[in-house]
Amino acid sequence: MRLVCEILQSKGHDVWFVRPEAFVFDAVKMMSERSVGALLVMEGEKMVGIISERDYARKVVLAGKSSKQTQVKDIMTQRVLWVAPERTIEECMALMTDKKVRHLPVVENTQLVGIVSIGDLVKAIIAEQQVIIDQLQNYINPRWS
Repeated sequence: MRLVCEILQSKGHDVWFVRPEAFVFDAVKMMSERSVGALLVMEGEKMVGIISERDYARKVVLAGKSSKQTQVKDIMTQRVLWVAPERTIEECMALMTDKKVRHLPVVENTQLVGIVSIGDLVKAIIAEQQVIIDQLQNYINPRWS
């Protein structure tokens, strides 16, 4: 079973964030520029929320608000689920499925060390399954030279 820390080793530890006072338009623009679906909301070193494309669609677009006049703090999700780097991919997938979230910050000893998305986890699971498939195919039909 692969661990979250292994995903971070391959994808990197970059975390993009905004301040609570930022306007939603700027947050969505940053998500687009960085090709991410969510940003953490930080006050200094403290994680105070997360804003996602889903938050924008439901709390701005569908509510008829202006993204240039609405602050991130007014639509962000305040209760942020997070995981430790030692959590398995399977545990994270179960948590994300159960809580209906697509992004999990990774925290080690109260320090933010990265973030994983459901896409990161699916990619890792597919790669792991491909290795197993290849091993089974080699067992069933060994290639002799």
